Amino acid sequence: MIFLIEYNRQKEAIVKFERFKNSDRTKAEDRRFEIELDLNQRKVNHEVVLLEAYNEQGLRRTHKRYFQSLEESLKEKNNLLS
Repeated sequence: MIFLIEYNRQKEAIVKFERFKNSDRTKAEDRRFEIELDLNQRKVNHEVVLLEAYNEQGLRRTHKRYFQSLEESLKEKNNLLS
């Protein structure tokens, strides 16, 4: 599965989250480009990425920074080290 994420780094928040079948890679790439053009025209500095994972649960595990704040990530890391 392909996931498109538009992420506002300043607010540590997902702005857009879209799912695509693996067979829709071109559609996902076109959508990413469309969003990036729009953001550029509006001079909005957001991160736009396409990520692959078996499912959303796997994505949340491997790319936690999009789904939890830096503070939450640091707290989780400290708990693991304790």
